[in-house]
Amino acid sequence: MIRTEVAIIGGGPAGLSAAIAASSLGAKVLIIDRNPQVGGQLVKQTHKFFGSQKEHASTRGVDIAKILFERLKDNPNVEFLYNTTALGFYKEDKIISAEVDEKKYIKIKADRTIVATGAGEKFLAFPNNDLPGIYGAGAVQTLMNQHGVVPGNNVLMVGAGNIGLIVSYQLMQAGVNVKAIIDAAPNIGGYLVHAAKIRRLGIPILTSHTIKSAYGKDSVERATVVRLDENWKPVEGSERVFNVDVICIAVGLTPLGELLWQVGCEMKYIPEFGGHVPVRNESLETTVSGVFVAGDVSGVEEASAAMVEGRLAGAAAVMSLGLNIEKAEELVKEATEDLRILRAGPVGEKIRKGLEQLA
Repeated sequence: MIRTEVAIIGGGPAGLSAAIAASSLGAKVLIIDRNPQVGGQLVKQTHKFFGSQKEHASTRGVDIAKILFERLKDNPNVEFLYNTTALGFYKEDKIISAEVDEKKYIKIKADRTIVATGAGEKFLAFPNNDLPGIYGAGAVQTLMNQHGVVPGNNVLMVGAGNIGLIVSYQLMQAGVNVKAIIDAAPNIGGYLVHAAKIRRLGIPILTSHTIKSAYGKDSVERATVVRLDENWKPVEGSERVFNVDVICIAVGLTPLGELLWQVGCEMKYIPEFGGHVPVRNESLETTVSGVFVAGDVSGVEEASAAMVEGRLAGAAAVMSLGLNIEKAEELVKEATEDLRILRAGPVGEKIRKGLEQLA
């Protein structure tokens, strides 16, 4: 049995930021991550971030991961458990069970737990969607940006949100031919600055289009797309065929809340957040006392928001322990205001609408 004051499940931007806040307030922190390194999705993101300077605007995601880790690696209050997968989170005693290196099981007992498990990629159902050559956008980023391997030569990108647009641009930078980007929605979902870069390179972005089928014998050889009408129904005779060896799916993320379900948190389905998310208060504490959340597991948003939520959850968790209360209160107030600013304006409208449904 490992005991700690604050256990953080997930070492992505939210988890690392939570650890920085909690450890700065004097709490003993244990970070649990299933990967051999921390950073989460940041380690595969080579593009520069938007947002405020406090959330590392104009810095590449991979460099933000290094910055956050540097603030923790020599901190005596922080311990890392790498290659460790949290398998269970039990209602009765809030004990976390985990598997280390796929060899042994351990139990972790924490006074407070912050769940920062992030989100997983959504997929699409269409004929032959199990052919080799069909990837999620995160897998393509892992291949290219972490391992230096291009997934193929000719790509159809499905999804014109920020991820689809950014990964398409990265594919083109790597010399891959992106035949088209399609999206079922009538409008581009990502930032127009990303779409403008794509269009300047001559890549068509086809809104109100979806994939109808993939074809190939041993792997993807071509794909058929079809236009959708205002009722999202396929328009007969509008099919187009693309000769591609890769179909990249970038149709959004859904929160990875399995551990929250297991420990008994009240969950609510909110489309604006990508799926079921935990009901929580302004300090990001769930309906299970002592269990906090931060990042995409609480609702899919930008990494900048995940970092601020991490700071808020880390400080709130320590404050609930009665440690360094005055400084913790200051951090909570600061992070709360930073979140309000990040979510202001048209860009944050969807998130604000989701938050209203939690009230």
